Amino acid sequence: MNTEPHTITVSGIQVQVIRKAIKNLHLGVYPPHGRVRVAAPLAVSDNSVRLAVIGKLGWIKRKQSGFKGQPRQSQREMVTGESHYVWGRRYRLDVTECAARQSVRLRNNRTLELNVRHGTNRPAREAVLYGWYRQLLRVEIPKLIAKWEPLIQANVAHWGIKKMKTRWGTCNKAAGRIWINLELAKKPPSCLEYIFVHEMIHLLERHHNDRFREYMDRFMPSWQRYQEELNRAPLGHETWSY
Repeated sequence: MNTEPHTITVSGIQVQVIRKAIKNLHLGVYPPHGRVRVAAPLAVSDNSVRLAVIGKLGWIKRKQSGFKGQPRQSQREMVTGESHYVWGRRYRLDVTECAARQSVRLRNNRTLELNVRHGTNRPAREAVLYGWYRQLLRVEIPKLIAKWEPLIQANVAHWGIKKMKTRWGTCNKAAGRIWINLELAKKPPSCLEYIFVHEMIHLLERHHNDRFREYMDRFMPSWQRYQEELNRAPLGHETWSY
């Protein structure tokens, strides 16, 4: 039995197989390119994984097709006229070079105004914008904790925000710590709430098993709609998945 993460091919589709100490097999298709991943119990053979994937081929191909049609951005050059997203809405970037304090603000519900010092290069401009995104999340996350802790009966001991290339959020159950992807400041607020609740549920149940889904259904009955909303939102030039 191969317990190391590895890849098998099923009907021309590359499938990543990871074995864990879980009871049920879980199959997922992830943006941006429709990567297929199976988390399987330790005792489940590759042949059994193949049969499970074959039984879901139609669903897998529909998900992959949807991801191919999902809008995505190229790397931003941080110049006037570009499109940038804030809470799911698209804004036109207006860059002004000045000697005053660097700042970011929304203007007229259409423009994202970025004030930077003379000669500031693309990475430095991006750093100013992402610092502003971080502040947006720092305001919203405590509100979510205050709302959901008494409902879920789970305590968030620590939380933080960082750029992540493979996850929208992570949870360390033992430490009671949740990390949120900085990119969520670009997505609709409902997506941030969905991800935060998702990670809070992991404080009760570590794995994406039936118990986890029962918790999600109980506390956020529309969670699958929010998940689809997140998957439909424009992707950046980097790769995130959930």
